[in-house]
Amino acid sequence: MSTPAGKSSWLRPSLNWLVAALPVAFALRYVPAWHNETALFIFSALAIIPIAGWMGHATEQLAHRLGEGIGGLLNASFGNAAELIIALMALRAGHIEVVKASITGSIIGNLLLVLGVSVFAGGLRFRAQRFNKTAARSSCTALILAAAALVIPTVFHQAAEQRPGGWTPAAEQNLSLAIAVILLATYGAMLVFSLVTHKQLFVGEETAGGKDGADSHAEKPWPVGQAVGVLLGATALVAWVSEFLVGAVEAAQHSLGVTETFVGVVLVAIVGNAAEHSTAVTMALKNKMDLALGIAVGSSLQIALFVAPVLVFSSYLFPHKLSLEFTVPEVVAVVIAAFVTDQIAGDGESNWLEGVQLLALYAILAVLFYFLPAIH
Repeated sequence: MSTPAGKSSWLRPSLNWLVAALPVAFALRYVPAWHNETALFIFSALAIIPIAGWMGHATEQLAHRLGEGIGGLLNASFGNAAELIIALMALRAGHIEVVKASITGSIIGNLLLVLGVSVFAGGLRFRAQRFNKTAARSSCTALILAAAALVIPTVFHQAAEQRPGGWTPAAEQNLSLAIAVILLATYGAMLVFSLVTHKQLFVGEETAGGKDGADSHAEKPWPVGQAVGVLLGATALVAWVSEFLVGAVEAAQHSLGVTETFVGVVLVAIVGNAAEHSTAVTMALKNKMDLALGIAVGSSLQIALFVAPVLVFSSYLFPHKLSLEFTVPEVVAVVIAAFVTDQIAGDGESNWLEGVQLLALYAILAVLFYFLPAIH
């Protein structure tokens, strides 16, 4: 998230204002008289948003100091650190459905909500916005591959259980592990393609690296020690507050009248991606659609090809194992989101109506998950 230089930046409308929710979250957690699980969930979610933005900004500052190659790798590795930390805390607490739903929600949220708002906002200011069609198509192809990978375990479950002894939890877990390895290898290939062999396709017209483009260089780059300190401090804070958030999930879902799936697909996913949402929209408003598209599609790719496999392997550290078998509605949502994004990005041009269409599809899917019965 771009943070303007100078003290006046804190006086402008900003996600940083939400940091006021942080002391409230701590008070709700540690002051017995204030104890309220639903309020704790809400204020913890709000508090994570600006801290995730600090993590992203510190990563970008560190990337500027360490050079283009290592910087690109850092952004690719830590771009979704907040979502990964929240998911790890949920895994530790045994909220498997929330973890799976947050993976689904992050993918469709970036593709439909983030990209939709960006295309719509940019389209209102500019009649037509253009971007690199080759880069967009390569990313969307990888997205369709990732969507297919999420379909396979579900298809396996549906097909194998028709035969006596054909489906077992162990077989499904082994299949998920194999797919996770393939997804990580594909992610590695994508990094080589975007950072080494074809990096010119993924650089915006006015920037040589970083999500914020030229704006990232408007302020003096931080010293390495400051960037590392902010990154470590923000990471620790996200992990701490994520424990509050996850611990209050069950009580919050009952009081709010929603399922774990809805919490993961919509609420947790929006919290984890809010900082990137603002950056993508800012880039679109400046007619830098290559960057806006790169943030939205790149984040979805990172969730599908990197975060999801890492969570599968990490789950072996906890009592409950995570597989890549998702519910049919989740799989359908991801496949449709990837397909629609590919169609919109295919011509290298966008307009405000396409943004409305993306947002309409996101709203339809959100309504689906709101009314979808709880999984038992």
